Amino acid sequence: MEWEVVIGLETHTQLRTKSKIFSGASTAYGAEPNTQACEVSIALPGVLPVLNKEAVQCAIKFGLAVDAEIAPRSVFSRKNYFYPDLPKGYQISQFELPVVGKGKMTIQVPATSKHEAYEKVIHITRAHLEEDAGKSLHGAVDDMSGIDLNRAGTPLLEIVTEPDMRSAAEAVAYAKKLHELVQWIGICDGNMQEGSFRCDVNVSVRPKGTTELGTRREIKNLNSFKFMQQAIVYETQWQIETLEDGGKIEQATVLFNPDTGETRAMRSKEEANDYRYFPDPDLLPLAITEADQAAIKSQMPELPEAMKARFESEYALSSYDASTLTSSKAIADYFESVIQAGGDAKLAANWVMGGVTAKLNTEDKTIVDSPINAATLAQLVIRIADGTISNNAGKQVFEAMWSGESDVDAIIEAKGLKQVSDTGAIEAMIDEVLTANATMVDEYKAGKEKAFNALVGQTMKASKGKANPAQVNALLKKKLDA
Repeated sequence: MEWEVVIGLETHTQLRTKSKIFSGASTAYGAEPNTQACEVSIALPGVLPVLNKEAVQCAIKFGLAVDAEIAPRSVFSRKNYFYPDLPKGYQISQFELPVVGKGKMTIQVPATSKHEAYEKVIHITRAHLEEDAGKSLHGAVDDMSGIDLNRAGTPLLEIVTEPDMRSAAEAVAYAKKLHELVQWIGICDGNMQEGSFRCDVNVSVRPKGTTELGTRREIKNLNSFKFMQQAIVYETQWQIETLEDGGKIEQATVLFNPDTGETRAMRSKEEANDYRYFPDPDLLPLAITEADQAAIKSQMPELPEAMKARFESEYALSSYDASTLTSSKAIADYFESVIQAGGDAKLAANWVMGGVTAKLNTEDKTIVDSPINAATLAQLVIRIADGTISNNAGKQVFEAMWSGESDVDAIIEAKGLKQVSDTGAIEAMIDEVLTANATMVDEYKAGKEKAFNALVGQTMKASKGKANPAQVNALLKKKLDA
């Protein structure tokens, strides 16, 4: 039997606010345990929550970015169940009326040995605001468990998709695109190691060609794209093998162990939990007007898809190049800064995607940490475009720049890399090469094109790599065909 996997994601995105969603306590990461747990965080009697306006604006930004419905009226509810790390015993969240309704996002799924790259639309069911819980620290002190409430009350936007994904590759492509988007619009720092972006993945399988959903198991708190890929692949295979062996899938919450590469059940979930939701009596319904949306929209940056389309039309870049350069806002801004400083668009794209990105990846740095600023890279690009140096010589200049030298012209001069573009000098070299390689000349005239490339190589060797390659090709061709 052929099987089909069905995947949906719930992503907890920590919003980039200075204070918590219902109090003025700090959200800064890394403080000593419980030093940022205010009266509201620890639920002292008589305290009242006050909604953080910035958190609401972040939610609206996300809704606008995914072309979603923004609710003119949404309600906060109390979600009741036992939290060891949330003292009041309930979480303030949104249930029936979330702030963000149905939306969509287009993802690019990379090519594999089984299929070419393709695009797919992933539908977003909802995105709702809620507060985070604290954190249980097991074995923190003298083999005892402790509770750190610094994170309690941190604003989250939980983003829920439809079960639209049909492979681990699609799920990872969606998670990466979402991760990129929330950073692009400035609502989340995207730090997965610190828990700012955590995914719960719902996985089920069904016979291919059927429409009824299978029983799902939820893989909790995946904070790595690599682990997400591994967890889905393992869980999918486990469910298929269980069914083919005559077993039954029980609805459950599972954890992924990266050391073993396996998922294991944490708790069964045979029926939907009764969270006894009811509107929080301490919080008024949230009203969002068209004017509110318009004001926030006017402050938003150009979105990735719009920027990609502009790069294609304005700079004549390929779809692939434009997509790569808009993979992060920092890279896109760097690229445009190179162009604004005078760099040719196509050459700039090649250097940003090639030399710069390769170095950053090798040294595990981001574009912000690049030792070569955009203006300096533009000078290198200009010198290649105007024929002062060849692209190969540019690589030597680039290495010197990466090591801390910033004057492009001084590097070119010091290394003697200036390209020979004098027609007479190049013709003289070509004449010497043709005289010394009469056999190659005869082979070319007999129709062997490889001989031409060999003669180009000999001319470049004679010039010690300094001759302008385009001129060498043109002049050599002219002489041979004369």
